[in-house]
Amino acid sequence: MDHEGEIRHDDPKTSKKHELCVSIVPIFNHLPPEEMEMIAKATRPVSLKKGETLYRAGDTSNSLYIVHEGKIKVYRLSENGKEQLIRILAPGEFTGELAVFTESIHEVYGEAMEKTEICSIKNSDLQELLQKHPNISLKILAEFSKRLDSAEHQLTSFATEDVDKRIALYLVELAEESETAVIRLPMSRKDLASFLGTAPETISRKLTKFEEQGWIKQENRRTILILDLDALLLV
Repeated sequence: MDHEGEIRHDDPKTSKKHELCVSIVPIFNHLPPEEMEMIAKATRPVSLKKGETLYRAGDTSNSLYIVHEGKIKVYRLSENGKEQLIRILAPGEFTGELAVFTESIHEVYGEAMEKTEICSIKNSDLQELLQKHPNISLKILAEFSKRLDSAEHQLTSFATEDVDKRIALYLVELAEESETAVIRLPMSRKDLASFLGTAPETISRKLTKFEEQGWIKQENRRTILILDLDALLLV
């Protein structure tokens, strides 16, 4: 879906939002304020409702999209139409990174999980920016490499690990990232099932099994207390 028609004219409030949007992105926030302001002026806003598509597989990829508010899920569809979740983007994260280097075609879908505000930067504006700040390219390449590594890990996990281990290791990763025993699932169980390559009912059943084993405690549908990290690692 093409959202260029939704671009609004700049006003002081919108410009301020653009500056805030740019300032929370790791690839830009190391720049001096005046240069971040220059980047902010090159951005355009896109507003999405829950369930609305930012782009579809087959669409031209010619912009970098930065999440300012809300969440975007990036996924692919299998031949039978089954959704495979790749990642969820929170505020400060971005998608469409290939547009930094060349105009290409999206191979996946980007969809709003809730009301979402996006800052969009066209390829031509990015190219001009990178000529002045080539180190930004290195930061984007580093993120791109990280995502490729994550995708490879995900595919390997599907091929070599059973569902119990995939779920257990995912909980361990969340605990290590948050550095706390109380973790909050960043997505619904339906999306988590898509991400881990299983069914929502299986997620619920396995979490109940882990709880009965005394490894976790489910506070609610999203919040989980890790009671035995070592046991999860040994699943």
